[in-house]
Amino acid sequence: MTFLLALDQGTTSSRAIVFDAEGRALAIAQREFEQHFPAPDRVEHDAQEIWRTQRDVAIEALARARLDASDIRAIGITNQRETTVVWDRRTLEPIGRAIVWQDRRTADRCARLRDEGHEPTIRAKTGLMLDPYFSATKIAWMLDHHDGARARADRGELAFGTIDSWLVARLTNGSHHVTDVSNASRTSLVDLATRDWDDELLAMFDVPRSVLPDIVPSSGVVADASVEGLRGIPIAGILGDQQAALAGQACLEPGEAKNTYGTGCFLLLNTGGNVPHSDSGLLSTVAWTFGDVTSYALEGSVFIGGAAVQWLRDGLGILESSSEIEPLARSVPDSGDLVFVPALAGLGTPHWDPHARGILVGITRGTTAAHIARATLEGIAHQVVDLTSAMQADTNTAISELRVDGGAASNDLLLQIQADLLRVPVVRPDILETTALGTAYAAGLATGVWNEPDEIRQNWREDARFEPRMSDAEAEQARERWAEAVERSRGWAKH
Repeated sequence: MTFLLALDQGTTSSRAIVFDAEGRALAIAQREFEQHFPAPDRVEHDAQEIWRTQRDVAIEALARARLDASDIRAIGITNQRETTVVWDRRTLEPIGRAIVWQDRRTADRCARLRDEGHEPTIRAKTGLMLDPYFSATKIAWMLDHHDGARARADRGELAFGTIDSWLVARLTNGSHHVTDVSNASRTSLVDLATRDWDDELLAMFDVPRSVLPDIVPSSGVVADASVEGLRGIPIAGILGDQQAALAGQACLEPGEAKNTYGTGCFLLLNTGGNVPHSDSGLLSTVAWTFGDVTSYALEGSVFIGGAAVQWLRDGLGILESSSEIEPLARSVPDSGDLVFVPALAGLGTPHWDPHARGILVGITRGTTAAHIARATLEGIAHQVVDLTSAMQADTNTAISELRVDGGAASNDLLLQIQADLLRVPVVRPDILETTALGTAYAAGLATGVWNEPDEIRQNWREDARFEPRMSDAEAEQARERWAEAVERSRGWAKH
């Protein structure tokens, strides 16, 4: 038997999954970690807590599978993207909390860069919008707001990394400072044409080259782990979480797309070897480099997807657990004309408004927790339709079906609402752990478990298909109400 260990470091939890060569999950371990919100526009993580939880679940997953390090062919790492860590190269001590991808603190810095006329260059080179979402302005903020950090960076004492880089550094006791091309392409510091750090962008964002990791392929042996419990296992796959889900869904050919319902929602379309261009606010990104072949993708990003459900649980106390939302939402036939725009961290694609804020419209004395729960699911689904509409406009191609994954894809009501609003079938695979599976595929391709990417297609199997039930007129009316509510949410934080 051949086994692979996937480390799936997400926005709210660290997970580890042991897979076999047929893509079956043999053991899973997961631990949530603390979310820090020091100001309304700020979201932070303790990078050391991320490392501890990720290490511990990796060892726990091996124990649950009754395996040890010698049984594992390779480790694959997939991670929340854009989240920024800066640490001391010698001590591996972060200079402060990690700034999470949802964080909006650099909105004013982005506005200044826009006013200075830099946005066209950034868009043309990186394929990304000028937005606080991406890592570049986060790096500069950390260097400018921690005492002596810039001087330490100039002396070569500090390292920057997204979470993949941080985990590799910890797994190798600091001997390797790398990131893969998919994660690097999300920093706003990489030219998509060269897939390398770009000096003009570094100067624009005021990021010193001295802190940057080496860029490596998504599939390839980087180093052997050197920590207790995992020692000797090759680290052979690294993929940003959404690119990993694209691979895990076996969307390996141009024109194949998936949507992931995680903390946010992310729609990716494989465009093959062609760097895509968007006129509709979508992002161009590297999908992966497998061997010597690089694939690109067109991406739409929703900042708050499943996180809206967590807010109902942790912020409002409507739910005791996230799984309660489906039965609660099913207890009412509709949302009672309530619309929830979950712009709790601004709006992403296609609006790109960091100043938008969440809004509940249509509240009456008859509004109940069940109506809010159902409106939350509808709000998540509406945002995904916004993404697909933008993607269809850019590609002039209609989506015939949507493959879905992520934790919230287990919610049948959400997927039925999605099919109703999208007007095409929504298809769920039998393995929802596609993010972890994708990086396991990357690690397995690098270590001979599979020889060609096409070999992993046979592991994809359909679990459920949701067909549209709502009438076209009803769907159109719902979309019009949604658009009206979105406009009311925009620019709120500017007031």
